[in-house]
Amino acid sequence: MNPYLQILRIGNCVMASLAVILVGIILRGTGLLSYSFPLLYAVLVVFFITAGGNVLNDYFDREVDLINHPERPIPSGKIKPKSALIYGSVLLAIGIIFSFFINILAVIIAIVAVFLILSYEYSLKKMGFIGNIVISTLVGMLFVFGGAVFGNIYFTLIFAFMAFSSNLGREIVKDIEDMEGDVDRITLPMKIGKKLAGLSASIFFIIAVVLSPLPYLLGFFGISYLIAVLISDIVFIYAAIIHFKDPHKGQKTAKIAMLIGLISYLIGGLV
Repeated sequence: MNPYLQILRIGNCVMASLAVILVGIILRGTGLLSYSFPLLYAVLVVFFITAGGNVLNDYFDREVDLINHPERPIPSGKIKPKSALIYGSVLLAIGIIFSFFINILAVIIAIVAVFLILSYEYSLKKMGFIGNIVISTLVGMLFVFGGAVFGNIYFTLIFAFMAFSSNLGREIVKDIEDMEGDVDRITLPMKIGKKLAGLSASIFFIIAVVLSPLPYLLGFFGISYLIAVLISDIVFIYAAIIHFKDPHKGQKTAKIAMLIGLISYLIGGLV
């Protein structure tokens, strides 16, 4: 794959964009067609900001990645650090520009998201758990952003909290996995040890599982959603157990659970 595409982590960008599309389906159903242009701009905003954040993340992690991920474009020498810095900054700027075609609330959320991304990369990342919280807040903001685009932020808060909790658990597991190479960060596993950090990650996974029936219990979704999200819950529970033995497998399993969760939202919005 072309290194300038590889560094974007397109799979993550697509998953993030899918969250906004799902919010549109949940809130507007078949009426989503009348929001075609706001939807298009929203997807572009999320895609470019996510992509820009991924590029800058690789730029700032280039020294650590020499140990943890030497195959990535910057440590492997396929992309020069300065080129990556410019590339990521331009992508973020493009994302903000597209938000102006939606509404003022979308612009504010996009700018806040970029501010959090830059704050994380320049300073908050080194603060370990606080950095994890920032990244997870950005994930939750995807649903809030979708609510701003389609006119109902309050309803999307349920999904934002689920996304926040599940992603925070995954971020902690990733820090456990990367302990050996994290020479410039004081992460939660470094502060309290692998076992307690792993327990914390599992708690956040379980919180997401506990919250998952709420859209059904509150009458927003039908039984089809409940059945679908149960699969996601089972995978999350498995991730909450397996990561103690294999952190890499645990965080990858949690990512799969998050994807299944998105699919369950789609089912809930359509059925």
